[in-house]
Amino acid sequence: MNFKNRNRSARTDMLTYLGVTVAFIILTVLKSTGALNRSQTGLLVPICCYIVMAVSLNLTVGIMGELSLGHAGFMSVGAFSGIIAAMSLADIIPSPGIRLAIAMVVGAIMAGVVGFLVGIPVLRLRGDYLAIVTLAFGEILKELITCLIVGSDGKGLHILFNITGSKTADDLHLLEGGRVIIKGAQGATGTQTIATFTAGFILIMVTLLVVQNMIRSRTGRAIMAIRDNRIAAESVGISITRYKMIAFVTSAALAGAAGALFGLNYSNLAAAKFDFNTSILVLVFVVLGGLGNIWGSIIATVVLYILPEALRSFATYRMLIYAIVLILVMLATNTAQMKTLLGKLIPGRKKEGADNE
Repeated sequence: MNFKNRNRSARTDMLTYLGVTVAFIILTVLKSTGALNRSQTGLLVPICCYIVMAVSLNLTVGIMGELSLGHAGFMSVGAFSGIIAAMSLADIIPSPGIRLAIAMVVGAIMAGVVGFLVGIPVLRLRGDYLAIVTLAFGEILKELITCLIVGSDGKGLHILFNITGSKTADDLHLLEGGRVIIKGAQGATGTQTIATFTAGFILIMVTLLVVQNMIRSRTGRAIMAIRDNRIAAESVGISITRYKMIAFVTSAALAGAAGALFGLNYSNLAAAKFDFNTSILVLVFVVLGGLGNIWGSIIATVVLYILPEALRSFATYRMLIYAIVLILVMLATNTAQMKTLLGKLIPGRKKEGADNE
């Protein structure tokens, strides 16, 4: 990467940080002054979560060049492990902010571990095969969580796998004063909602720092070299398995942190929320924003997440209109003229890999 491209990349990164910070300040002011209604305020934390999901998936799909359809599975691991951590520590750590931070760290670690275990067999595959297998693993994770019954009391955590469907929360045999955290197919119920918009902003900034610094680093250049020419990268001594695993696990860990924040934003959450459709939704954010384009992923996530709510006045036709708008936008952004225009309007719209030219 030459000096000119390095400066351009640094400016793009700074514009991204500045844009996110300005948006956070504006929304915080609007929220504090009552300019946002309850419905609009309720969208702030989920949008932050999906921005992190889109940026982290872009690391796998856009930077590494591998199609993954199991990202919602990592989000579910982070969500429920984060809920378990936050709820089980409620009596020990009364501060919601500290418990939320611990929950996000736990969610990131657990999702990273699962990502590593899934990556061992998955990253041996490429293309459509990798997409299908990651989709399968995502569904497996969802079903495993559906069988999970977890409670907490003075003796610690109690965990049951209700594979046969015959067990209930009573089989945990909790002491008096204990609480049931996850109830199998019902999911997590009675969760204390401690997620905040400020925590979402901090998580976005951490995600941007991790992803953008990885892209600019030696590791990121190795990952993009593997994406561009696998054989040539291997011939110069780049370990394909190692660098692909780094990108995959980092992506999974960030998704887990987003999942923890998402899970602690709702008092009730079932594993069915993290199905195939969620993975596809996040993939749409990435593709529309541009593969390898972090700033584009942020804009696409915000626009596409808000759009169904903005179309709510159209009642039963809103999702049809949403689908039509999505198709038209995808067709429009795929033209040469629109690509040129977006390249001028959106920082970093040009594929990140071009910085190596």
